[in-house]
Amino acid sequence: MRILYELLNTLLYTSLAVAAVSTGTALAAGGTLMTKPSRYSVPETMTRIEKAVTAKGMQIFARIDHGGEAKKVGLTMRPTELLIFGNPKGGTALMVAKPTAAIDLPMKALAWEDEDGKVWLTYNSPELLHMRHGVPTELTSKLDPVGKLLEAAIE
Repeated sequence: MRILYELLNTLLYTSLAVAAVSTGTALAAGGTLMTKPSRYSVPETMTRIEKAVTAKGMQIFARIDHGGEAKKVGLTMRPTELLIFGNPKGGTALMVAKPTAAIDLPMKALAWEDEDGKVWLTYNSPELLHMRHGVPTELTSKLDPVGKLLEAAIE
């Protein structure tokens, strides 16, 4: 029975991934890693996202320029930046419910450039916290608007 469940689950995620790629969204990591194209450069994508999240009352905890840091030590890396952001009023309840969720919070947005020069935005969907840590969906669903906010920032 478990094998049948795993097979059906795999088929479901495969069909979701195919549908998502055909609409310009890529899914990975069991459907919890969302990737959308950005028409802006990596720095501009991050700046737009930073403005969008702070306008909604969220706090920026860090902005990491992975590509810039690689260059400082003589390594080559395409432009890649990570924004760590959130709101303790919203995230604390999730971490209280399941303390291991703190490894995946605050929320993160990654802007990166592929080998063709195309820029992408990648972020974790709230389902990650439910699937990975068992955070109740009534708590994770409160984060659903964040994905829409991130995607709107790069349209």
